[in-house]
Amino acid sequence: MKVLIVCSGNSGNISPFVKEQGESLQYQGLDIDYFLIKGRGIIGYLKNLPILRENIKSQKYDLIHAHYGFSGLLSCLQKMVPTIITFHGSDINIRKNRITSYIASKLSVESIFVHPALPKKIKYRRKKIHIIPCGINLQTFYPIDRDKCRQKLGFKNNEKHILFSSSFDNKVKNYPLAKKGINLVDKDINLIELRGYSREKVNWLMNAVDLLLVTSHSETGPLVVKEAMACNCPIVSTDVGDVREVIGNTEGCYICSYDPGDVADKIKKALDFGKRTDGQEKIKHLDQKIITEKIIGVYNEVLSNVIT
Repeated sequence: MKVLIVCSGNSGNISPFVKEQGESLQYQGLDIDYFLIKGRGIIGYLKNLPILRENIKSQKYDLIHAHYGFSGLLSCLQKMVPTIITFHGSDINIRKNRITSYIASKLSVESIFVHPALPKKIKYRRKKIHIIPCGINLQTFYPIDRDKCRQKLGFKNNEKHILFSSSFDNKVKNYPLAKKGINLVDKDINLIELRGYSREKVNWLMNAVDLLLVTSHSETGPLVVKEAMACNCPIVSTDVGDVREVIGNTEGCYICSYDPGDVADKIKKALDFGKRTDGQEKIKHLDQKIITEKIIGVYNEVLSNVIT
């Protein structure tokens, strides 16, 4: 099976979760290529359509798997091969993107949603709805001795280290609330911005820090929480997306409100917990291998319908 993965290339790189999913598909024997879209907005994306068509003609793909609504809409405008779209959340949760995703979902042969709330928001009416969250590569994210990781990263032993879930300037991630909460904790805390690190180094960080802090206004299924769970890292998070479901009753993980005092209280509880969690045991069903098998199942279903 030859599959073309279509996604944004504006950052210069393929999103890590898209790349890891593609690599997992390759490991299962699929022939995977990537088409990176350069341009912003509807007009910027549509300029890629002639290039995409030429690519498809020359390579003879069986199907396209597009990630996010804009990429999906572009992919659906070619009629040579069937298009499957994975909707990740921001393409539906952000109101200005919703109409594009609605149209794309109508044009695609099948749609995959990473969370069950998403199809409801665009009134997705098909009988069969594929809910497949992003998987975790448990060979990339796994527990390592905390002291070794701290030594490798040059962390001071007399400080507490908290990993923020994203870059500080990402407004959706709500850094101001994180900072206010930390300022109310009577401890010497180093808040680390999750930005520009390799996947390997993110694994070191999650094994070295005292906890992961998520204060987002909105999320669908934050991958960073699942990665932290895979590393047995304590977590404090607002009640966004599927976080409550993912952490469940895991000791050392806490849901907080948007009140800085409550954020501080939950941080204190996580710090007082003072050890690693058993998070990885709770998310083994999200192993990338299991998720990949589900995606291949959708591919096979689409191709069988094309043949018949």
